[in-house]
Amino acid sequence: MPKARTWFERALDGQFLVQRTEIPVPEAPDGLMVVRADPGTGAYTQHYFDSRGVARLYAMDFDGRVWTLTRESPDFTPLEFRQRFTGTFSEDGSTITGGWEVRFDGGEWEHDFSLTYRRAG
Repeated sequence: MPKARTWFERALDGQFLVQRTEIPVPEAPDGLMVVRADPGTGAYTQHYFDSRGVARLYAMDFDGRVWTLTRESPDFTPLEFRQRFTGTFSEDGSTITGGWEVRFDGGEWEHDFSLTYRRAG
């Protein structure tokens, strides 16, 4: 399996976190994600864009160890299915092990694919 790459960086005086992904698999899109914390509530939102032209909004949570993304409301694209990502940081912070799940029409969450981030360098 070819390795994908992702970069995280702070932008605009730390007001946003930007994530970029490059995936060398034709059926998997490259992406650009922008995370913002609501100054009033502290809740995170991830704005997702990819090379297919897809734009989505995810609610995001991070408790210092577990990172979650959920999409359960209509946004820029039809809500044909719901999505959820859960990733857990390793003790040393160098690895995030997780996976994406999907849910169709009120059914149960189903595993979509696993995903592991490893710090490079």
